[in-house]
Parts: sequence; C-alpha cells; structure tokens
Amino acid sequence: MTRVMKLAFGSVIIGLLVMGLKVIAWWLTGSLALMSDALESLVNVAAAVAVIVALRVAERPADSNHPYGHHKAEFFSAVLEGVLIVIAALFILREAYGGFLAPSVPDAPLAGMLINAGASLINGAWAFVLIRAGRAHRSPALVADGKHLVTDVVSSVGVLIGVGLAFATGWWVLDPVMAALVALNILWSGWGVIRQSLSGLMDEAVSDEELSRIREIIALAASTGDAVEAHDLRTRHAGQVTFIDFHLVMPGATTVDDAHKLCDRIEAALMEALPDARVTIHVEPEHKAKHNGIVVLS
Repeated sequence: MTRVMKLAFGSVIIGLLVMGLKVIAWWLTGSLALMSDALESLVNVAAAVAVIVALRVAERPADSNHPYGHHKAEFFSAVLEGVLIVIAALFILREAYGGFLAPSVPDAPLAGMLINAGASLINGAWAFVLIRAGRAHRSPALVADGKHLVTDVVSSVGVLIGVGLAFATGWWVLDPVMAALVALNILWSGWGVIRQSLSGLMDEAVSDEELSRIREIIALAASTGDAVEAHDLRTRHAGQVTFIDFHLVMPGATTVDDAHKLCDRIEAALMEALPDARVTIHVEPEHKAKHNGIVVLS
C-alpha cells in the first residue's frame, strides 16, 4: 500500500473518531451549531471514502482505452467532495432557519464545547499532515481533503465562540445564527474545492513558479548539446502527474542519434526534478526557430 493510500485510509479513521466526538457533543447539548459541526464531519468521512476510491482508480496503469493513465480520477473525487459539502451546507441552513424561528436552550453546553474542542484539535493536526503529504506526493485529492478539514476547524472555532457567547449572554438565538454562518462558510469551501478540481479537469497549466522552474531546467539541460532554442512549451496536471511537451530546435546537420541523446538528457533532468513528469519533445530543424521561446544557456 502506498503512502498516499495509507493516508487516505487514515482520513477515514480520523474522520469517524472526530464525527463520533462531535455527535456526542451535539447529543449532550442539542445545539444546532454543534449539530452543523457534526454534520460537516459526516461529510468528511464520506469524502475520505471517495478519496480512497479515486486513488485506487488513479493508480491503475495506462491501458489501450486510457493511454495517458487514470490520474484524473483524483479530480473527480475532489469535485464529489465539493458537492457533498454544498449539500451539507444547505441542510444546515434549513435547520438553522427553523432554530431561528424557535430558539431553544442547549443542555450541558460546557461539556459539549469541551468535547467539540478536543475533536477540533485532532482535525487540525490531521489537516496539517494531509496538506503537507498531499503536496509532497502531488496528490490533489489529499490536498483537497486537508483544506476541507482546515475549513472544518475554522467552523468549529466559530461554533465554540458562538455557543460560548450564547451561554454567557443568554441570547440563545446566537446558536442558530452561528449554525447559519457555519453553513455559509461550508458553502464557500465547497465552491473552492469544486473550482480547483475543475481547473485540473480542464487541463490548466502548472503554476508560474513551476513553469519558470521547468524552463530553467530545459535551458540548462539543452546546453549540453547543440540545441538552438526550445519553444511552444505546454504543461498540464493530471493528479500526481505533470505532462510537459515542447519543440526543441537543433541544427539541420545534427544526427538523429545525437538529437535523441540530448532529448534523453533533457527528459532525465526534468524527471529528476519532477519524478512523475511525462515529457514529450518534438525536434525541429534550425529554420523552424521562432526566437521567442526558451533561450538555451551557453
């Protein structure tokens, strides 16, 4: 089992633990705000299961029907997670509206707040692990899961503040109001997850920083041969894989063997920096130079 898959299974276990604690907090108090927090944790568990399914599909090797692999399955998982977040938020808004019309006094608010705070600490620590590991392993599904947990932690802090103020002031209408604010925050989080995932499905290019790094690697590696320039550089992400293709201009007298060896060196340099890169290089004669691409270092 890969490190990414172990983390995905860990998310399910942590999610169940956190959800159990938050359900206990809700059961003790009857608070709508704590109910909204518990419901978001239920979404976390469902999303973590979706991540596992997506990662299993993404790990499949390329085949005749999917010659570029199954890496985009992770983006579908992230989109599903975003949709689940939005559905949960709409349900919370519905409950919050009913609570606003008829506010109720929660039971044992202090005990529920302490249990909820403990669950939030666990969530925060696990979110840090997921985001760090997701970026290291170039897994959008893990990063999306981690960012969702961060939003959950922020929501939980807001809930604790709201319930605490309601308890201190006796304004129990703050309970459904805080639940509604949590729902709006969840809606925003869900939209962010969906938007980022759709950009991957639409073959969005790598970030400007990563693109600059790729250009530098190509320029330096190409200088070990007779290359004139590189142009028409295109990049895209698909899960953990970065696809890179460009045209490499060589003197017309260069042999096929020499051009091939230089392409191998450039590809090796790119894959050393980006282990999951898929590189395609199209060699062109010197008269095809555009003089506006990557200048080869001399």
